[in-house]
Amino acid sequence: MTLRSLLLVFAGGSIGTAARLGVALWIPDAGGFPVATLLVNVIGALLIGILAARLPQTTGLRVFLGTGVLGGFTTYSAFMTGTDALWADAPLLAFSYAGGSLVLGLAAAALGLRLGRPRTRARVEGVRS
Repeated sequence: MTLRSLLLVFAGGSIGTAARLGVALWIPDAGGFPVATLLVNVIGALLIGILAARLPQTTGLRVFLGTGVLGGFTTYSAFMTGTDALWADAPLLAFSYAGGSLVLGLAAAALGLRLGRPRTRARVEGVRS
């Protein structure tokens, strides 16, 4: 890791973390259900999928946006503390939230990879036939 990469992650992470806080302040929890955390993690998974499909791993832009911005935006720790907080009063809801977050995140990442892949001319012509 170079100093440039480290600074890109630092700058991007600051932006992503601030954006996550903004979403959390904008969208309150619904009866203790961490709606904002679920939303940022699913949106982040979608965007990470698109980014992974579009940008080579070695670019500074991918380090800044993927590891930095989207790494700071999505949050495993908030996901786990949200699950733990739900578990005390509603274990079934906590289980549903954890499972749903994983399924939705995986689906969003897969969709992002599919949407982000460049369309080849042969694929486009094959669809027209």
